[in-house]
Amino acid sequence: MSKALGYKAFGDAGEQVSFDRPDPVPGPGEVLVRVAAAGVNPLDHKLRSGHAPFINGELPFPQVLGMEAAGTVLAVGEDVTGLAVGDRVTGFALTGAGTYAETTLLLGTSTARIPDALPDTWAATIPVAGTTALDVLDQLDLPAGSSLLVNGIGGGVGIAVAQLARDRGLVVTGTASTAKRDLVTSTGATFVDYTQGDVVELLRAAAPDGFDALVDNVGGDPMRAVAPLARKIVSIGDFSVGEVGGVVVERRVDRAGLERVAELMVAGKLDPHITATYPLSRADEALALVESLHAKGKLVIDLSL
Repeated sequence: MSKALGYKAFGDAGEQVSFDRPDPVPGPGEVLVRVAAAGVNPLDHKLRSGHAPFINGELPFPQVLGMEAAGTVLAVGEDVTGLAVGDRVTGFALTGAGTYAETTLLLGTSTARIPDALPDTWAATIPVAGTTALDVLDQLDLPAGSSLLVNGIGGGVGIAVAQLARDRGLVVTGTASTAKRDLVTSTGATFVDYTQGDVVELLRAAAPDGFDALVDNVGGDPMRAVAPLARKIVSIGDFSVGEVGGVVVERRVDRAGLERVAELMVAGKLDPHITATYPLSRADEALALVESLHAKGKLVIDLSL
């Protein structure tokens, strides 16, 4: 049996529940992993709220929270290649097994070995924040010297985009709240505080000629407000971006992307900026902070605590 945090029905945090479940058994293409750390993401509460039924609408309750994890392989299902029992790995829980748990199932093709030099907590941030940042910048394919606006730069994806964009020679400007100023400027990005007036006018003052591209992490009205300032627009998750001439990021949830991000971390080009870690017994607090939109950088559940 292993401990897990999940939810007994779609809804708000009141539906969350801690429970014990049998260790899952890996089917074809899956690996059983003892979780060392799990990343906390906005997607987690969106899935709990029932906002993405195409992902978890058919799964039985209680469902386990979490979509990314790092840990050690305990068992390997049929048709899995390149992974073996005892490997330290990171990956996506695309099996529906969740990651706020002591053990889980990861999809073999969406799981990669991690370098010995990489801590489990860092590795746990690779699948969602790390590879999303990589995917969006690959999709934009901007030449060095291009200007990039990151709307909502202070979270896990935004901070990763800022660093990888800097490494590609892009000039980055990002919007965030006052409390995230130091975090944002530490990446070399120009900080624009959206609480200090009309954010559109503030951005126009910072970049009178506009921006070559916009990466939007916020969605909704804030996205629509700043969209006219950019010539290319990619949203991390708001499918209404098409209404303002943009597209949603094309996600590649494969082993190659995970390995590329791990290499960037080891090379010192990407720091996930983990601002807090929580034991599994307090995972609900971590998710509540992310859901409040006040989390800075990346939050991680560390099962060694």
